[in-house]
Amino acid sequence: MVSTVAAQTPIQGTAKVVGKKGEARYSTGNNVWQPLKVGATLKPGTVIQTSLEKGSYVDLILGEGGEGPVALGSGAGASAATESLYYQPSVEQNRVRIWENSVLAIDKLSSMETGADVVTETQLDLRHGRVFGNVRKMSAASKYEVKIPNGVAGIRGTTYEISSDGVVRVLVGSVVIAYVGADGTVVTQVVMGGQQFDARSGQISPIPDYNQKEMVKAAKAARIGPNTPPTTFAVDHTIYYVSPTIGQNGNGGSPGAAAAKAASNGQ
Repeated sequence: MVSTVAAQTPIQGTAKVVGKKGEARYSTGNNVWQPLKVGATLKPGTVIQTSLEKGSYVDLILGEGGEGPVALGSGAGASAATESLYYQPSVEQNRVRIWENSVLAIDKLSSMETGADVVTETQLDLRHGRVFGNVRKMSAASKYEVKIPNGVAGIRGTTYEISSDGVVRVLVGSVVIAYVGADGTVVTQVVMGGQQFDARSGQISPIPDYNQKEMVKAAKAARIGPNTPPTTFAVDHTIYYVSPTIGQNGNGGSPGAAAAKAASNGQ
């Protein structure tokens, strides 16, 4: 009986800072800010703010999973302002890059052993700016949500980018965003791999080539996932690689349905 109770008790996770370029700071309450350093371990309730400098960012690994760091340094060819903890890429890592001029709060990071599976719950609050990330495969009962000022996005097994003004881009997988429309009603939109959705206009379209290339480069730079198949861009004929955690835009409706459930639960 003791083992059963322990197995059903949620365990609080943490976020590890594994990369940084430019200045960044964090707060754990009372509006008291401290400089953010690579290697820091952040608990739920932490708010992170990146600098205004274009190209600056902070990389986080959320929760447990993957191999430990093998080195600490700026890396070959990197500027002195770039710091990284080098991790062996793993599909067990949920990774988030917080871009410049952004504010992100870590609301919840928890996991629970049910005996049959591991149920995780991740809630991020993007108050300003833009984030790019990769979400591993999760159990059906797990949730991964990114709140924005006007709604919430439910994500499953996806490489995505979300801005606080409601622009969602999905490189691989699917995202369901639920947001408040101009007439005050809640609108739900599924965004599939290769698509971009703008909640301000309600328009969905293919990701522009420039933005898609930027996302692929960010995926490579952030070391998101192994076994990356090529994605070719005709503009410069260069092959870039991304990590398909659930397949490229064609695993049926179940990922979208599961994400829709997650988004709905976040309202």
